[in-house]
Amino acid sequence: MATVALVVYFMPRGGKFNYQFDINKPWKYGQLIAAFDFPIYKSDAVVKHEQDSLLARFQPYFQLDPSVKDSAILRLRQNYKARLYKVLPSENYLNYLVNKLSALYDTGILSTEDLDRLREDSTLSVLVVKEKLANSRNMSELHSVKNAYAYLLNADTAYLPAYMLSQCSLNDYLLPNLVYDKARTEAARQELLDNFPWAKGLVVSGQKIIDRGEIVTPETYDILLSLQKESIKRSETVGQKRLTLVGQILFVCIFMLCFMLYLDLFRKDYYGRKGCLALLFTLITFYCVITAFMVSHGLFNVYIIPYAMLPAFVRVFLDSRTAFIAHITTILICSVCLRYPHEFILLQSVAGLVAIYSLRELSQRSQLFKTALLVFLSYAATYFAFELILENDASKLNLSMFTYFFINGIFLLFTYPLMFLVEKTFGFTSNVTLVELSNINTPLLRRMSETVPGTFQHSMQVANLAAAAANSIEANSQLVRTGALYHDIGKMEHPVFFTENQQGGINPHKRLTYEQSAQVVISHVTDGVKLAEKNNLPKVIKDFITTHHGKGKTKYFYISWKNEHPGEEPDDALFTYPGPNPFTKEQAILMMADSVEAASRSLPEYTEESISNLVEKIIDSQLNDGFFKNCPITFKDIATVKAVFKEKLKTMYHTRISYPELKQSDGASGGDVSPLAVKTPGTAVVEKEQ
Repeated sequence: MATVALVVYFMPRGGKFNYQFDINKPWKYGQLIAAFDFPIYKSDAVVKHEQDSLLARFQPYFQLDPSVKDSAILRLRQNYKARLYKVLPSENYLNYLVNKLSALYDTGILSTEDLDRLREDSTLSVLVVKEKLANSRNMSELHSVKNAYAYLLNADTAYLPAYMLSQCSLNDYLLPNLVYDKARTEAARQELLDNFPWAKGLVVSGQKIIDRGEIVTPETYDILLSLQKESIKRSETVGQKRLTLVGQILFVCIFMLCFMLYLDLFRKDYYGRKGCLALLFTLITFYCVITAFMVSHGLFNVYIIPYAMLPAFVRVFLDSRTAFIAHITTILICSVCLRYPHEFILLQSVAGLVAIYSLRELSQRSQLFKTALLVFLSYAATYFAFELILENDASKLNLSMFTYFFINGIFLLFTYPLMFLVEKTFGFTSNVTLVELSNINTPLLRRMSETVPGTFQHSMQVANLAAAAANSIEANSQLVRTGALYHDIGKMEHPVFFTENQQGGINPHKRLTYEQSAQVVISHVTDGVKLAEKNNLPKVIKDFITTHHGKGKTKYFYISWKNEHPGEEPDDALFTYPGPNPFTKEQAILMMADSVEAASRSLPEYTEESISNLVEKIIDSQLNDGFFKNCPITFKDIATVKAVFKEKLKTMYHTRISYPELKQSDGASGGDVSPLAVKTPGTAVVEKEQ
C-alpha cells in the first residue's frame, strides 16, 4: 500500500493525447475524425515571428515632466546672476541659451538606461504623454543627456563659441524629463497580444483529419498538435483528473498484486526473511518515483537511469527469477509515464536480462565493468534493430540515444559502492563481502593462524570439504567456505583445551571434571559469537558459528561421565551445545564436514573402507539425531555429500606406495662398480650399488 501510494503520488496527471506522431512519417492508427470543433493553432515558430514583428512597431509610453524644464531654466537664470554674467557677454546670450534648452526639453530627454533598453528592443518610436495627450516621437528626435549636451555645445558656434559654453557647466541644466510609464505600456502591450490571432484556421466536428498510412505533412502536423492541445485542455477538469488518478491507482495496484502473487507462489520464504520484502519494494518504489519525477519536470532523459541496477541488486542478494519479475514489474509501471512505452519496455527488458545473466555470481569488481559494457551494447543493439524496423533508414537514427545509453552504463558502475550501503541497510551479505572475508590475511584469520594453528588448519580443511560438497548439490559454496573459516574462532580464547592445539602431551582437561571440561569446550561457540560481533562479521557467518554443533552433546565427556556413574542420569544441559540446529543447506554441510574432518584424524589407518565407514557412521548418526529436520536438504543431497567427502578424504589421506629395490643381476660380470641413483617424487634418493 505504501508503494502504491508513493508511486501514484509522483505520477504525472496532466492531460494526455492518445496518439504518437511525427512529421513526415506515416500515421500508424486508424482514420481520425474530429469529435469537436477546434482552431488550428499556428506553430511556435510562426507565433514568435509574428509577435516579434508586431512588437517591433509597438510604441512604449513616456510621461513628459514639465517641472524638470522649469527647474533647469530657473537654476540657469539664478546662476547667471550669481556668476555666469562673467562668462556670457550679455543677457541676450542667456536668452539664446534658455531658448535652446527649452527646445530640448520640449522634444524630450531620455535617461541613458531607458535609451539603451529602447535600442535593445529595436523600438522605432515612442508615445510622449503631455497633458493627457499622447504624441508619437521617432527615436531619432529624442535626446539622451549626452546628446543634448553635444547639441547645445555645437548649436551655434559663431554666436556662442564652444569654449564659452563649456565654462557654463551645462550638465547641471540637462536632466531626463521623459519618465517610462510602465503600467500604461504593459497594459497596451497585453492588449496587443490579446488581440493577436493565435489560430490560422478551424476544424469542424466530423471532419476527417488523417487516415492510416497517410504521411503526416506539416499542415496535418499543425492540426494534430492543435487537437492535442485542445484534448489536454478539455481533460484538465477536476472530474477528468479524478478519473486519471483512479486509473493510475488501479494500474499500479494490478502490477503490485501480480508481484505479490509471484512471491506467495514461488518465494514465500521471503516473508520470513528480514530485509527481503523491504529491499524489493524499496527498489521498485525508488525507480518508479524517480522516473515519474523526471517525466513530470522534464529533467534529462529517462534512458540515463540505470534500471539494470535493480535486477543486479536483486540477483546478487536474492535470486535470478525474482530479479527478473521485479524488473519487469518496475518497467511496466514506469512505462505508463512515457510517450513511447513500447520502445522503453523492449529496451529495458533486454538490458535487465543481460544484467541478470552477467551477474550470476558476483565475486569480483571487474564483473561489473563487464556487465556495464554488455548492458550498453544490449541497449544500442536493441534500439538500432527497433529503429531499423520502424524507419528502414539508418540515417534517421537518433544518435543522442547512444549517448544516453553510455551515461546509463557509467551510472551502472556505481552498483559496487552502493552494494555496501544496501548490505548494511537491509542486512544482506553479498558474495563480494564473502570473498573479502575469506582472505586469510584479514586480521581475525591472521590472528587465528598465529594463536591456534591447529584449529586454523582444521578450518581450512573443513572449508575445502564443505565447498566441494556445496558445489555438488548447487548450494552456495562461497558462503559455506567463508563460514567454515570462521566457525571455530572461539577456540582462540582457550586454545590449549582443544587437542589440535595441544603440544608436549599436556592435557589441561585432566585437572577438570567432565562437566567443567564440557563447559569449556561448549564455550568456544559463545566465545566465537562474541568475537564475531566484536569484529562486525555478518549474521550469516555468526549463524555458522552457532549451528556447526547444533544442539548436540560433547559426547566424549558425556559418555565418560555416564561410564563412571552407572545408573545415574547427568544434567544434559551441562553437556549440550546451545544450538540451534542447522536451518540452511550450507549450515548442514558445514556440520557434516566439521565432524567428518575432525574424526578422520583419529583413524588408525586410511583405507577406502575405513574412510567410507567413518563418513557413513558420522553423517547417519547426525541424521538419526534429527540435526537436519529444519533445513531444506534432501536424502539425495546427503548421499551426494557423503560421496564427495569420501573422495576428498581419500585424496587427503592417501598412502604412499613402496618403491622396489634394484636387485643384483645374476649374469653380471666383474669390472668397475658404478652407483645408480634412483629418484622418485616425494621420496629421498635411493642409492644402490650394482
